[in-house]
This record gives sequence, C-alpha cells and structure tokens, in this order.
Amino acid sequence: MKRTVVIGILGATLDQGREPRRWDRWRPTVGLCQQDDLVVSRFELLHPLSHMKLARQVVADIAAVSPETEVRLHAMDEADPWDFEEVWENLYRFARAYPFDTDAEDYLVHITTGTHVAQICLFLLTEARYFPARLVQTGPARRGEAGSPTGAYAIIDLDLSRYDRIAARFREEADAGVSFLKAGIDTRNVAFNRLIERIETVAVASRAPILLTGPTGAGKTLLARRIYELKRARRQVAGRFVDVNCATLRGDGVMAALFGHTRGAFTGAVSERLGLLRAADGGVLFLDEIGELGLEEQAMLLRAIESRTFLPVGSEREVTSDFQLLAGTNRDLRQAVRAGRFREDLLARIDLWTFRLPALADRIEDLAPNLEYELDRLSRDLGRRVSFSREALDAFLAFATGPEGLWPANFRELGAAVTRMATLAPGGRITLDLAHEETARLRAAWSEAPDRPAADAALEALLGADRYAQLDRFDRVQLADVVAVCRAASSLSAAGRVLFAQSRTQRTTTNDADRLRKYLARFGLSFADLSTAQRSTVDA
Repeated sequence: MKRTVVIGILGATLDQGREPRRWDRWRPTVGLCQQDDLVVSRFELLHPLSHMKLARQVVADIAAVSPETEVRLHAMDEADPWDFEEVWENLYRFARAYPFDTDAEDYLVHITTGTHVAQICLFLLTEARYFPARLVQTGPARRGEAGSPTGAYAIIDLDLSRYDRIAARFREEADAGVSFLKAGIDTRNVAFNRLIERIETVAVASRAPILLTGPTGAGKTLLARRIYELKRARRQVAGRFVDVNCATLRGDGVMAALFGHTRGAFTGAVSERLGLLRAADGGVLFLDEIGELGLEEQAMLLRAIESRTFLPVGSEREVTSDFQLLAGTNRDLRQAVRAGRFREDLLARIDLWTFRLPALADRIEDLAPNLEYELDRLSRDLGRRVSFSREALDAFLAFATGPEGLWPANFRELGAAVTRMATLAPGGRITLDLAHEETARLRAAWSEAPDRPAADAALEALLGADRYAQLDRFDRVQLADVVAVCRAASSLSAAGRVLFAQSRTQRTTTNDADRLRKYLARFGLSFADLSTAQRSTVDA
C-alpha cells in the first residue's frame, strides 16, 4: 500500500492547546492524525519561525496520539500572512523543491489551517498540480457526537468528473452548448454530432483562431454566429460579431475596409473609418472565404492576430483590437500556399483548430430535421404557420433523400426550396402538387442544361459558386475561353500570343504576357492557378 503524506500549515490559533484541558479541544492538525480510518505516515508541517514553540508542541502531541506518524517541520520565510504574492511565492518554492514520489506515496493538502490567503494559494497550487495531491478539510464534530476533540475530515478530489452531480451538471451544460450550436436541430449524423461537440469544447475553452472549412452552403456563417452567441452567453466576449465575405472585397478598398483609414488617406477618404477589425474589438471577427484576401492583406492580418496591433491606411500610429478570429473557406488553403496565393505563416496561425463541415449529401439523414427547422424559421418570418401535408412531406423527402437528391448548394439550396414552397402554399399548407412542382424544378436545375457549355461549368468550379454568380454573362463567356486557352498553353506568353494574335500585328511593341496577366488579375486569377487546376484535373 502507498503511504499517506499530509502537507499542511500550522494553525497559529486553531492548533493552540493550553493545559489543563488541551485534549478536550479540537485542534485541526492533531485531530487529522487521530482519525480511525486514516493512517498518516508523514506530516509535512509548514510554520513561520516565530511559531517554533507551538510547532514543537504539536509534534509532541501527534507523537502521543499517532506514534506511526513522522512529523517534519519546515520553517518558512517570515511574510505578511495576508500578502497574496508573498504567501504564494513561499508555497510555490516549497512545492517546486519537494521530492514527490507519487508511485509510493499519496498526498493530501490540508486546507483548514492558515489564513484565507494561504488556503487559497494551497488550493490553486494543488489545482495546477504543483502539489500532485487531493485536498483534505477537517472540522470539529457536530455538537453531541462522541470524539469531538478528534473532529471529522473530508477528502476533496479536484477531478470533478468523479462527482456524479457535478459531472451531470457539466454534461448538461455541454449538451446545451452543443444543441445551441446546432440551432436546436436534432441532427442524427454521428460524425457531425461528434464534430459539433468538439467545436463546443474548443469554443468555450479557447480564444485561438478557428478555421471552418467545407463547401459553399454547408453552414459556416451560421455556425460562426452561433459560436459567437455561445461565447457571449458564457460572458467570454462582450463585443460585436462582425462578419464579412472576403470574396466581396475588391481593389484598393480592401485594406481600408479591414484595417480602417485616416481622413485624407486617399482620394475620397473624407472622414476617418474604423474598419472591421476595430469594429470587432472585444468580440468575434468572422472572415468568410479568407483565401480570397491578397497577400498584402494577409500579412497585415497575421500581425493583427499575433500582436493585436495594426496600422490603418494613411496612419503612422498603431491601433489595437482584441478580437477572436473565426475564418471560413471552401478552398484548399494548403494548395493555395503551394501556388503562392496564401501565406504559409498565416495558415499556420489559423490552422490550430480546423473543422470541416460536411456537405448535405454527406449527412443526408439530417435533411428531415433541417427541413423542420426551415419550416419553423419561415413560419416566424411569414407570420403564419407553414406545414406539409403528409403526402407532400413523404413525396418531398423521398426525392430529397434518394438517389436524385444531389444538393450541390447544400443547406442554402434546401432553404431556398422550402422558401419557394412555403411562399406559394395556400393557407400555409404545402400540398402534394407544390412538392411535385419543386422537385421537378430541382431535378431540372441539377441536370446538365443542354445550352450550357462544359467550359461554363468548369469556370464555376474554378471560381466558386459565389464569385461565378457575380459575373455578367458577357464576362463568363469571355473568361471561359481565356481559361481554356491558358490551360492548353505551355506558358503565359504562349497563351497571350494565341489570344491577342490579331491585335498584336497592329502594334509596334508587344507584351502579351503582361496584358493577359492583368486581365486574369481582374478575376482574382493567375496563370499558375489555371495550370495547377489543369494538372489537378488531369491527375483526377
């Protein structure tokens, strides 16, 4: 059996014992060694030099009632017993120097004696495992009970999972947090539920950046907002939730939008602008599609994350903002690093906690509860209750969860489908005819349209659905042809010679490569993007 070792502080008042009735009085240090069911092999008794006489009296009394207990006295530096810093330093030095042997000995830290400051310090040092011990608390026996000088004791293990009621309360709070992140949706996909549980743990315990990845429409923005609301409910943030889709930031205004600018910093800057980072001070900043930021903005963002400081455009004075960063992307940022479009040091900084949200098609069993959630949301928005008839619900779910249910735009597309049916529903009741009408519309949208060239689909895959949707049809047709030529060319110059073959004969000087480079840059592309995409397509 392991030996039991107690570490405690001499009680200058409670451990006093004067003749002739010394043994009729409860004294915590002596009483702990008198317990019938606790054998103390050694007592490490800390005391100030000024109480050496009392310490020796306690040693003698313990020897009288518990001869098997060895008592070692440790004279501590004289300190103000109510000075937290001094008391902490003394106890910390003792803990760091003590030769703990947890294989052979069990340790108890006695927190009944000493000032309140000393008791708090002992608790904190034990919780931080500087003392690899459990806490023991003693007290006098209740009035009328036998053995009152001996008193009673209780051992407190700081592993709270050992306590059923406390552990149940922790589980209840964690379950509530998980449900909150899922907006109360009773999801059934095991992997997704496990993912949300991990996100809840990290969101509550950490202020480090969180990176949410996954396809467009998988729910990254909604989850980011729920993370913020959970942290706000737990009083971990007090500031705002600020979100921006970085794909919508273009041109010279990106720096000013993110980091702010001073008055007169550039033409049109008629007043100071705080910027999104300062707007999120004390709160959460969600940068969706973070991979769309330029390299210069990425460098500024990295500095802001690491030092909480940055320079607004046109300013020579740094400003501060203490925010937690959440980032989202539907791109492969590691591939972007290899292509030179994303900073490796920024990725390393935001990749501490990365969670990939699955597509709707990968958790199709969650479509039904999400459908119910969308109906409840629309009922609130429309101000009237919306529901399916039984036949309509069965027909829609059979299509939506069956082989034809592709859902390329994920939950965003599901929400749009429910919105259309709910808006057209007579009296708030979605009929079988409406369900058939919507499934026919979705089936047609997901099939290959005969008048849509394959190059158009490839362009959407390259740019992403959001950026593709922002292009005029004229730009789509032109850019699709440019992309096809670039993918077939061996270099930027070779592609330029093909694309500008006619106009170059009318110029005395030619720089087709630079002309093509500038054209691609308008759409956030480079020749390397296209050649990399081409290689990936071929490899696949």
